[in-house]
Amino acid sequence: MKITIQVETNLKLDEAKGKVREATRMGLRDTIVNIHGDALRGSPIRFGTNRRSLASEVSGLGMVATGGEGSSERMVDDSKLEAAIYSSSGYGGFLETGTYKMPARPYIYPAFNQNKGKLIPAIKGHL
Repeated sequence: MKITIQVETNLKLDEAKGKVREATRMGLRDTIVNIHGDALRGSPIRFGTNRRSLASEVSGLGMVATGGEGSSERMVDDSKLEAAIYSSSGYGGFLETGTYKMPARPYIYPAFNQNKGKLIPAIKGHL
C-alpha cells in the first residue's frame, strides 16, 4: 500500500519580505522621529544653533525630521535599512562627548536610550 500526499503552498516570500522591510522602515522612521524630538529637547541651549542643525533621515524616506537647518548631504544608504540623527552645527559632537576644556553635555545618546525599546513595537504596529 502506498500513500502519496502532495502539498502545495501559496507562499509569497518575496511579497512577505517586502512587507516586513517596509514595516521595518516605517518603524525605524517612527523611532528616529521620537529620538529626534527628545534630542531637540535635551540639546544644550546657548543660541539655539545646534538645535536648529539637528536632522534625522531614514533610508528610502530621506529627511524625516529637522530642527530647521538640516544638512543637504545624505547620511544613509538607501540600499540598506538605516537611520541617522546628526547635527550639522559643527560642534554638536563636542557637546555630546565633551572636550578637554568642556565636560560632555550629551543629548543624542540619552534620547536614543530612552527610545530604543520602542523600535520592535513600532515595527509590529506596521505589520
